[in-house]
Amino acid sequence: MSALSRRHLSLALLGAALPLRALAGFNFWTSEYTASHAELQALVTKQFPLAQRYAEIFTVALRDPQLGLNAAANRAAITAQLSITSPLLAAGVVDGVVALSSALRYDPATRALQLDQPKAERLTLQGVTGSNAERLQRIGGLVAQELLQGRALRTFTKEELTVGLKTYEIGAITVLADGIKVELK
Repeated sequence: MSALSRRHLSLALLGAALPLRALAGFNFWTSEYTASHAELQALVTKQFPLAQRYAEIFTVALRDPQLGLNAAANRAAITAQLSITSPLLAAGVVDGVVALSSALRYDPATRALQLDQPKAERLTLQGVTGSNAERLQRIGGLVAQELLQGRALRTFTKEELTVGLKTYEIGAITVLADGIKVELK
């Protein structure tokens, strides 16, 4: 085989391999897609920091998210640094950590795998005790839940869900220890 023929063959094989690499998480033989924990963590990190005002008095901000996956409960979890800012607070700001768990759902209109009904499981605040801590924990937990409701973990492009003339829809969602698997139907 001549050097020119080998080069053309190499380029053709490389060109054929590129689409397969782009669809690395898709397994069309088993009709499923698996997003790794690392892929999902990177996508979640890009969406932060988040902030929202509450009662025009408090601002709750979330940053530095860490994604957790609970296969036994089929839930995703996000732990984030939290800060509550208000002119009513002696220090002006209270820092803490919030841990939320959430069911997952697929939204066909946006082709997104989303957090659904996140629940603040744990919220700790630094330097605040008693009834003030309880009130701030309620506010921080409520706003954190609102900030994460419907937040996309992974959005699919139309091209990713189309092979040849077949366009797949997302079916069952399964949380694994090291990723999230969705059924392609």
